[in-house]
Amino acid sequence: MDTELTEKIRQLLLERETKLLKELGEVAGKDEDGYKTNFPDYGSEEDENSAEVATFTTNLSVESELEKALRDVRAALKRLDGGTYGKCKYCGEQIDERRLLARPSSSACISCKQTMKSRV
Repeated sequence: MDTELTEKIRQLLLERETKLLKELGEVAGKDEDGYKTNFPDYGSEEDENSAEVATFTTNLSVESELEKALRDVRAALKRLDGGTYGKCKYCGEQIDERRLLARPSSSACISCKQTMKSRV
């Protein structure tokens, strides 16, 4: 992979990391153990309490997905720094550049990803 493409992907990953951190900050607080979903406070009326629980439940799922995406992005940045970025973690073949540009945090080639999905 050439240097220009590597730097373009690094920039995409850094932009994605910034966006994920911002989104995480909107639904969760960070402490020494990681992120914890914020519990909203809309008031003490019954309908407000129901809305709080509904929002909290939704935010738990959102937080989980955002944390997973953030881990993927950070893992991709480590692969870039370590010189292993762009190689499929299953078969070792080079991942198509179009896939990497579309999903820079990819760690598997399309063939291996399809095989994994068909097993599930």
